[in-house]
Amino acid sequence: MIKKYTIQKTPFVVPTTDGKVIEEHFGQATDGNSQISIAHMVAPSGWSEPFQTPAFEEYTYIIKGKKQFIIEDETIVLEAGESIKIEKNTRVQYSNPFEESCEYLAVCLPAFSIDLVNREEA
Repeated sequence: MIKKYTIQKTPFVVPTTDGKVIEEHFGQATDGNSQISIAHMVAPSGWSEPFQTPAFEEYTYIIKGKKQFIIEDETIVLEAGESIKIEKNTRVQYSNPFEESCEYLAVCLPAFSIDLVNREEA
């Protein structure tokens, strides 16, 4: 009998140079799924990324700490227990300018791909 579920015990740990921890549980890097990606992340205090305009929807759920989003020209701060959906083709910058690290889940539809993220030059 073929199992109709998959348990992920060894997520793909994305190599980073900025101190951010990215564990992709399902997605392109882990199981080749281009439809959806689900990742557990920890952004250290002081972390930030350049602005980007992703060609995917991104859902973020904050588990612990706070995360700052600059969406178009609006600055939004989410705290533990809060979530956000950002539509595809929206200019956004993610950062953690706060004192404690931020732990969160990110879901991308279609799956996160470096080819779809459209990061701006720093």
